[in-house]
Amino acid sequence: MMRAILLFVPFAVRLAAQALPAPPGAHLVTVSPRGVRANEPSIAVNPRDPRQVVAVFQPAGVAYSTDGAQTFTPAELPQVPGWRGGGDVSVTFNDKGHVFLGSLHFDRLGTASYWAHGAGRNGIFVRRSLDGGKTWEKDAATVKAFEGNEPEIQWEDMPRVFADTRPGSPFAGHVYAGWIEWQLDKSIILFARSTDDGRTFSAPIRISAHAGLPRDDNGGLVGFVGVVDSKGTIFAIWNDGSTVTFTRSTDGGKTFAPSRPVIDVAPPYFGGAGGVPGVSRVMGFPQIGVDAHGKLFVAWSDYRNGDVDVFISASTDSGTSWSKPLRVNTDELHNGADQFFQWMAVDPVSGAVSVQFYDRRADPQNRKTRVTLARSADGGRSFLNYDWSDASFEGQQLFLGDYTWLTAFENRVYGVWTEAAPDGSEAPRNDEKQRRQGTVVRVGTADFSQVK
Repeated sequence: MMRAILLFVPFAVRLAAQALPAPPGAHLVTVSPRGVRANEPSIAVNPRDPRQVVAVFQPAGVAYSTDGAQTFTPAELPQVPGWRGGGDVSVTFNDKGHVFLGSLHFDRLGTASYWAHGAGRNGIFVRRSLDGGKTWEKDAATVKAFEGNEPEIQWEDMPRVFADTRPGSPFAGHVYAGWIEWQLDKSIILFARSTDDGRTFSAPIRISAHAGLPRDDNGGLVGFVGVVDSKGTIFAIWNDGSTVTFTRSTDGGKTFAPSRPVIDVAPPYFGGAGGVPGVSRVMGFPQIGVDAHGKLFVAWSDYRNGDVDVFISASTDSGTSWSKPLRVNTDELHNGADQFFQWMAVDPVSGAVSVQFYDRRADPQNRKTRVTLARSADGGRSFLNYDWSDASFEGQQLFLGDYTWLTAFENRVYGVWTEAAPDGSEAPRNDEKQRRQGTVVRVGTADFSQVK
């Protein structure tokens, strides 16, 4: 008995030491409607009026805020004419305060994980709101679409929209989109730009010098994310096998430098033995951010330490060289707790680096999940971790989607993520006969404006 007590006390002390404080000004709100299995969210704040915040999620839903994300109101999003609801959503504001929502629409998938094989009609579209997300224009801009009868139909996937909001940029106001195209024999990254406030987009160009494998598994190209610096330079990254690949454009997206691998990582899909218990699918693909001085940051997650951890690397020479990876989560190394589905944002005003992620450090069984916000005010050299959750959640093969999202402005941080429905309810999947554990989308805010 005495031996059991001696073994138990140090473990309890370690758990107590891992308790995290809440971030300053923490506030949480659920933005998805009840009964909808919502996931794969995105969030954006208006740099012209930070009281305006828009959160979007799959299946294509919108909620807007006029009080800095304290409360949200659902918005009616008109369907893209001739297409079903849509998913893989992302959202951004431009320098005029207009909102742009990118989404993927399709009639049917191709073969499981081999999307271009037997692919049907599919396309990527961008819709616009001129009033902070309250109302949306009926007409959508087509970025790329297939009608389904083309002799060489491809499959477009995971579009990401972002915009140039930098006041001194020669390309301020441009709206950009990057995504994956799955072909029968390869996967590539495509890019298109709009110079007319999102009304039309240029013909897509390929920006991946190296092609990935043609399946939605490890080895394919996945996870495009782009960012713009104060000079209007576009920096973009994605996963290519076990590397983070990088490219840049100095002419507003007309052309890009040949892409190249810059950071070695573990495979971005965590499945099989590398899976996260209770979650059906997890990815660790990267995000990129840039501060006002041009310092670049890339964040990702992988299992080089056995359990899944979150990492960050920085570049002070426009992506030519990158620092040694720094572990963002501050729990004990090799403790068997997973941190996963990270998303990073760099505050364009303060330069602070924030990363959110799902976190299981408080559960020795590695099942109960919370959300952690990590923040660095010293240029990414060290991070403080904060507990952003009001309750833990867990699931049985829970589908959380493929990503969360985070943005920051003027020392305020705005995150959005998916959780298991708190009442344990189930929601339809495709039809009423197929049901899956319910999920909700939540927005978290934190206010570091008074923190020195």
